[in-house]
Amino acid sequence: MLNGATTVALPRLAADLDIPPGLLLWPSSIQALTCGCTLLISGSLADALGARFIYLIGCVLQAGFTVGCGLARTTSEFIIMRGLSGVAISFCIPAAVAIVTKTCEGKTRNLAFASMGGGQPIGFSVGLTLGGVLTDGPGWRWAFHIAVGVNVAVLAVGWWGLPRSIDRHDDGRRLTWQEKKTRLMKEVDWIGALIGSLSLGLLSYVFSAITGSTKQIEEPSSIAMLSLAFALIPAFVLWVGRQERLGRPAIIPNSLWKNKIFTTICVAVFLTWGTFNSVETILTFYFQDVQHLSATQASIRFLPAPVTGFLANIVTGFLVHRVPANWMIFVGCVFAAIAPLVMVPATPDSSYWSTAFLANALNPVGADCLFTISNLLITSVFPAKTQALAGGVFNSISQFGKSVGLALTAVIAASVTAQSTIEDKRSPEALMKGYHATFWYNFALVVLTLGISIFGLRNIGMVGHKRD
Repeated sequence: MLNGATTVALPRLAADLDIPPGLLLWPSSIQALTCGCTLLISGSLADALGARFIYLIGCVLQAGFTVGCGLARTTSEFIIMRGLSGVAISFCIPAAVAIVTKTCEGKTRNLAFASMGGGQPIGFSVGLTLGGVLTDGPGWRWAFHIAVGVNVAVLAVGWWGLPRSIDRHDDGRRLTWQEKKTRLMKEVDWIGALIGSLSLGLLSYVFSAITGSTKQIEEPSSIAMLSLAFALIPAFVLWVGRQERLGRPAIIPNSLWKNKIFTTICVAVFLTWGTFNSVETILTFYFQDVQHLSATQASIRFLPAPVTGFLANIVTGFLVHRVPANWMIFVGCVFAAIAPLVMVPATPDSSYWSTAFLANALNPVGADCLFTISNLLITSVFPAKTQALAGGVFNSISQFGKSVGLALTAVIAASVTAQSTIEDKRSPEALMKGYHATFWYNFALVVLTLGISIFGLRNIGMVGHKRD
């Protein structure tokens, strides 16, 4: 919901807080950055201290930092609050995955994951619509004030509705603080989580900086962070390999990557979330910077996306145990490939119904179809006691894919626009040169995802059956 409100309010928000061009996309990207690089740690915390406990802590923190966003008076204050809210969300996401796997089985679990996936486009839609109306009316701050009330309501429902047995032993005994301390000290790979999170965080930061300005890649600080991030990758592989050989907890065991289905799903999630968010972001700029629509008008044009996204999740939840997963992913990718393709011939004067409507309606199908299937597959390869970590792995990959996808899309758009023969680089015609290139690029990525999925998941069969 807050992502939707921030996306549609970004131009007005930038003007009110005097956000410089180099930081223009940070209000929307910083949350994904901080969330993505803390998911592995928060997932481990949820497994050690209890999924319900960590989920409720995340709700409290999210409400507090949302208050901060609504009261922020400077660019720094707003970006810091958005970043901290990303950390709060990282407490909730893997804990929610663990709660689902511990309380639901078989078809119920399928529908639970589908509902989680369906809630994301609905929340984004509500945020877009509400944010657009409030931005053109009393102001964008009201979107955050209202979100605080929603967060408090979610906290109350979670406190009342989530069974306390989730955080207890199978025989109903409560975990003592000594047992929790033992779990934290002996059952969590803290060094592996720290190395992995630091590498992902540095890479995501640099890619986010590039999204705002491609010249950032030439800065000494960016070069240093990239070098350190890449150096940490082999260090991570060596560390978890050592942990696995010694029979100690490993955050993501190297042996998992030998599982072709697990590896294929992770690659597909990485590519799909990158293209989904990139197309969505470029469409936002197309509506407001090319067609010069107001925030409210732009938000209304995004309404088909949450509808089809929700339907894709629910249909997947009902069919995932009846239809081979590779066929469902194949169909989802075909629909997702059409989304950027229909925008290739678009012009500033193009009809909404023949271009952007189809792109908005089809863009979420692939990602939302993959959401349910991926969660089921990834949680199935992790032990029952580390289901929150499994949720952290899935969401770390998707958030990192989003950061990389947005950065590369921004680089392509800026480069092609700069090289165009049109003198005014901010004109709709010049911007469309870059946008057309990004639509071709994202179309190619969806086709690549389709090919990888066909090869890597051809023998997967049906998923989502009740565990033994």
